[in-house]
Amino acid sequence: MSNQLLKGKKGIIFGALDEKSIAWKTALACHAQGAELVLSNAPVALRMGEINKLAEAVNAPVIGADVVNMDDLKNLFTESMKHFGGGIDFILHSIGMSLNVRKNKHYTEIDYGFNQKTLDISAMSLHRVLRTAWELDAINEGGSVVALTYIAAQRVFPDYNEMADAKALLESVTRSFGYHYGVKKKVRINTVSQSPTRTTAGSGVKGFDGFVTYAEKMSPLGNASGEDCANYCVSLFSDLTKMVTMQNLFHDGGFSFTGVTNAVIEQMEK
Repeated sequence: MSNQLLKGKKGIIFGALDEKSIAWKTALACHAQGAELVLSNAPVALRMGEINKLAEAVNAPVIGADVVNMDDLKNLFTESMKHFGGGIDFILHSIGMSLNVRKNKHYTEIDYGFNQKTLDISAMSLHRVLRTAWELDAINEGGSVVALTYIAAQRVFPDYNEMADAKALLESVTRSFGYHYGVKKKVRINTVSQSPTRTTAGSGVKGFDGFVTYAEKMSPLGNASGEDCANYCVSLFSDLTKMVTMQNLFHDGGFSFTGVTNAVIEQMEK
């Protein structure tokens, strides 16, 4: 259902890899609500070609950018503003990559060189994006930035590995930059802590399928789907949430505040 909540708004979506990704679903939802978009991803992801299908569906250009390269980000924002004929109203940061997870390194034995790259790509990339926008005065007054995170930033999920640290840093950047951008231009910056979602990136986490099932049983409303998350992001990009900033917003069917459920107890007693 479209209420045209984003009519006249212009946004950049980072990280739409394929149809499973939350960024992909968010782009579709934003387009349905009247937004104009620019899509961006890393050059290696663009070579897969999947994003071109999304670009056609939402009538958006694709501008590649390595999020740890400041020149790439400057070019992205400059070209986006040229395309839009003005500033940007919202940004989705849906970016995460763990080299130690890829290399099957246990958390107690991580490679610190890999770890630095993980933190740079998965967390400090948000700081780079915001700094670039700040220096170019690219985000309009009252704009909104959302970054996707996970509850492993607050609680231990052993196989989530170094990505837990990356998400904790991401949430800290959100709060710190959120203060400064709020004072400067009333720009809102929040993280959305989403249920475990079956995406291409998420499937790389050890034991992921079992955890999705557990989270489903532990959530009073069940796991939030990627489509649900996309719609929540739309609300945060809209004018309905102008006073929400620097928050970590749990979008997980109640998982984050549930101690135990009957479904989990029944499973344990089998």
